[in-house]
Amino acid sequence: MMLSQRCQYALRAVFELAKQAGRGPIKIHDIAKEQAIPPRFLEIILNQMKQAGIVDSRRGKEGGYFLVKSAGETTVGDVIRLIQGPICIVDCRAGGADSDCPLCGDCVFWPLWEEAREALLRVYDKKTFSDLVAEDSQRMRNKAPIYTI
Repeated sequence: MMLSQRCQYALRAVFELAKQAGRGPIKIHDIAKEQAIPPRFLEIILNQMKQAGIVDSRRGKEGGYFLVKSAGETTVGDVIRLIQGPICIVDCRAGGADSDCPLCGDCVFWPLWEEAREALLRVYDKKTFSDLVAEDSQRMRNKAPIYTI
């Protein structure tokens, strides 16, 4: 399953909001800068996530975006489904049992596609943004400083 650039941006935006949780609303400009996302595109993505109830916003000088639920309650799978739709390995899996495929119901690959989809779901639905923030913190601590003279 290939994640679209839009989906990757959405994941990075939610990750940045999770990193900044507790610091008040975060401005689009700051999210865009930290996560290398074009601000105009980010605006559209955040609006979609706002309508879905993943993020919310506050207007004004101290305004910006914030997560509606805690980072520990929001999974990578939640964001992927919102932006890309059902998590599938191949197109015929997205259509379900009544797909247009001429081999529907008699395909040797169907169980394989299902097994792969279930593995992806386990990974994406288990990983919360709180987990990612913790992993990022650990990664940053493990980075050895580079000194040059």
